Amino acid sequence: MHNWRTDIETLGEIPAEFIREQSEGKLDYSWPAQVNKLISSGGFDLILSIGQVVPHEVIGMANFTKNILIGAGGREGINRSHYLGAVYGMERIMGRAENPVRNVLNYASDHFLRHLPIVYVQTVVGRKADGGLAVRGLFIGDDIDCFLRAAELSLKVNFEILDKQITKAVVMLDPSEFHSTWIGNKAIYRTRMALADDAELIILAPGVHEFGEDKGIDLLIRKYGYRGTPHTLKAVKDNADLGSDLSAAAHLIHASSEGRFKITWCPGHLTKQEIEGVGFSYGDLQQMTSKYDPQKLNQGWNVVDGEEIFFIGNPGLGLWANRSRL
Repeated sequence: MHNWRTDIETLGEIPAEFIREQSEGKLDYSWPAQVNKLISSGGFDLILSIGQVVPHEVIGMANFTKNILIGAGGREGINRSHYLGAVYGMERIMGRAENPVRNVLNYASDHFLRHLPIVYVQTVVGRKADGGLAVRGLFIGDDIDCFLRAAELSLKVNFEILDKQITKAVVMLDPSEFHSTWIGNKAIYRTRMALADDAELIILAPGVHEFGEDKGIDLLIRKYGYRGTPHTLKAVKDNADLGSDLSAAAHLIHASSEGRFKITWCPGHLTKQEIEGVGFSYGDLQQMTSKYDPQKLNQGWNVVDGEEIFFIGNPGLGLWANRSRL
């Protein structure tokens, strides 16, 4: 079991000027290349990193050096990379194998991991016609070309590509699975690349009763809200509580529409005042569920009262994008 607080070794540090360049001047900190001590000092003849290449909101495409430097990394490296990805912009990163966060990890790998015998075993998994899963590709190697080939296939397999943008989306969050906006904002992450400018995203969330999964995060969300990148950058700079928790700051950016589209939350157990207090629009769950009945809607395109909507029954099972945004 990897303990990202105590089991790490820092192999080197990427200079702040490189992070400044990758963040387009928005960030000004160095980045520590941290890994579990067993990886760096275990004396192994072979280290296998096994995992799935899939679109990812922080690093564009998961796997490759992310497994080592983030998956088996330390708190500071994890949080600073998440924040870099958020500040650069999820819609500029998702589905792209080459981006600022990946550039940071590649820099760290080239400078600090070359002495380690790491081989990456990377799968691409897609859905079959019957709804089951199947391995569509297996890529084994120790270089970036192997990862790039896997990412190219994942883009074809793991995105649901829409030929037209969505102007109104309705997403249902299973009450047994989604209890907070921290988890429930997956509805925003997974759909935003398919949403048109000025679109509306309606989130039906009967089980949601809190913002954060723990009290500390909940308080930060309530205090600073989902108000976009400029607001969050300033809040991080001016406030020690948010500045010391960059993972929370990254979440606040990820779940903001940046003013591009409207997000209407319809929670079962949060008030209108609470929802509007963090920057979302509020919708009455009973009224919205009556109009957009999940039991009657089909996955994908529907027409409700003459209006075309796109319905998603579980945002965790897919990724949606308009072709123009990839």
